Amino acid sequence: MRLSETWFAEGYIDFELQKYRLLAYLKEVNQCFSEAKLYPQLSDVIFHYNNLVSFRDHKKLIQEQFPRRLDRLDAEKLELVYRRMLEDSEIMQEMEDITSYAIGQMKETIDSGTEIYEHVEQHLRIDPVGILPLYRREGYVLLRYGNHSEVRAYRYTVTLFEHQFARYKGLKMGYFDSWQNSIADTYEMIKRELIRRQPELPNPAVYAVESEMIFPVDETLLPVTRRLLVRYIQAD
Repeated sequence: MRLSETWFAEGYIDFELQKYRLLAYLKEVNQCFSEAKLYPQLSDVIFHYNNLVSFRDHKKLIQEQFPRRLDRLDAEKLELVYRRMLEDSEIMQEMEDITSYAIGQMKETIDSGTEIYEHVEQHLRIDPVGILPLYRREGYVLLRYGNHSEVRAYRYTVTLFEHQFARYKGLKMGYFDSWQNSIADTYEMIKRELIRRQPELPNPAVYAVESEMIFPVDETLLPVTRRLLVRYIQAD
């Protein structure tokens, strides 16, 4: 189940109705968390939480304050909804009840997801393979987890994107190939094979990421690895 960006101000403004929608959404999110699947659920619930806090704190939905994913039409629609609600004290009270309740419920879910995230991160170890070059905005991640001998290689690229007040670093990762970690295929040997097959990166930055525990790869290990690697590269 997905919530729209403006779910709390859509349709009939009724606390019980919106509460039902919210709890159904959070039930699915928490089910994923119970399976240690963090993404995209964690980032999605944080997105909705921030929307609600903005609505509560600013009491005015203007385009600069509302989420960037909204287009102009959505922002204008919400402005009209807000103006209509200002004229009806009962609706405003209902909205305040909805947002207050939803913020509390989402905060509990976010805290649960954050605990899982920190648990996963604590069991991840990252080490450079060989000597790192000066240029580290492109390279490879060698991922291994649990007692699996499989090593998954991902090519990464550090990206920059700008917000109104700051610049942020992100990291894109794409699957490249897999090897079986052994005497014949050590991390150093896999690095040499990557260089042979991708000569446009003759001296790449390569990082080995290992998890002593097994977690879902796409939903958890890779998203946490991306964030961890961005911090690691910035700290170098």
